[in-house]
Amino acid sequence: MKKLMMLLAFCGLASFAVAQETESYPTKKHQVVTNRFWDNWFIDLGVTHLSSYSDQEHGQPNANKNPFWPGRRNWGGEISVGKWATPAFGLRVKGQAAWATQVNKSSWNNGYTAGDNPTFKEFQLSIQPMLNLNNLFCGYKPRVWNISLYGGFGMMMKMDDGDNNASMMYTAGLFNTFNITKRFHINLDVYGNMLQEDADGVKSPITRTPRIIKTRDLQLGVSAGVGVNLGKVGWQKAPDMDAILANHKSQLNALNASIAGLEAENNALKKKLAEKPKVIEKEVIKEVGKFDGIGASVFFNINKSVIASKKDLVNVKEMVEYAKKNNRKIVVTGYADSKTGTAAYNKTLSERRAQAVKKAIVSMGMSADNIETVGLGGVADLKPISYNRRAIVTLK
Repeated sequence: MKKLMMLLAFCGLASFAVAQETESYPTKKHQVVTNRFWDNWFIDLGVTHLSSYSDQEHGQPNANKNPFWPGRRNWGGEISVGKWATPAFGLRVKGQAAWATQVNKSSWNNGYTAGDNPTFKEFQLSIQPMLNLNNLFCGYKPRVWNISLYGGFGMMMKMDDGDNNASMMYTAGLFNTFNITKRFHINLDVYGNMLQEDADGVKSPITRTPRIIKTRDLQLGVSAGVGVNLGKVGWQKAPDMDAILANHKSQLNALNASIAGLEAENNALKKKLAEKPKVIEKEVIKEVGKFDGIGASVFFNINKSVIASKKDLVNVKEMVEYAKKNNRKIVVTGYADSKTGTAAYNKTLSERRAQAVKKAIVSMGMSADNIETVGLGGVADLKPISYNRRAIVTLK
């Protein structure tokens, strides 16, 4: 009876230790908890390098298509404000002020010199839905580098002396961010704009093929800058309830198996007491150590020698600490269930399970010389049969 009381006390302490652990739970790869409206906003400032392709260039055999040709390159600045509604989907509004080039016919007739192309001021405002490709295809997690595909539409205002006009604009690009800290990042944006054919103030009279790309003014741009993330940054992953329930069921089965094991040991003690009352009486009178007569069970899945739940080791660790302080040895006894596998295979499997637990105990600081292992093969001591797929740790 004294042993049983000590065993129940030990189980109570072990349950308290488990309750004190920091809870961790499995999560879904592509689902997160919905964020608040003011979370995951960002503001970016940048400098842009813009190359202009005028509509009137199309069909000209001497036209220079090089985007780095000085006759079509100019500079500007931009600002964008946006929000990520999910890890994969966001929306931003981008404003850009720059100088653009009106590449005209005299450029290629005179050897395509840069000096023949006038520049003009322009202002662009566009709305751009964005897809974070990293999070879309690989699942959400904080990363140093994120690449986003975007496309959108807006307006381009040509602001020249007395020659102002507005043009519809379509834009697309790849937006790269490199996180310096959780709050700050740098960015690199590669994009293209398609405008109306007279966006630069000139509508070419040259007959062209009807394809839409050849009847538009085009722009290619690269911008670089810095940005700041506003509000709460990042998301909390959604818990995988199916996996959590399965884990809880596994833990419940392990607890039921432990209770069944305690009942079996208690019945064995009762039987021993009935058969040898005098011997038991002496053992009861003898002072019992904290963990004497107590076995800590570690459970395994069918046909496996990998510990099913690390939480089973909480009880084992308490016993290991006691053994180290009191110069005691530990015995690990492995079992398999007798309903599956041959006797020879179950013998080997039970030995592997004992060795797996021994390895875990060594990692807790116990010398391997003070750990004995034995495999007893397949048994059917506990019901259901799955409870016999275990190893028991006891003091020697």
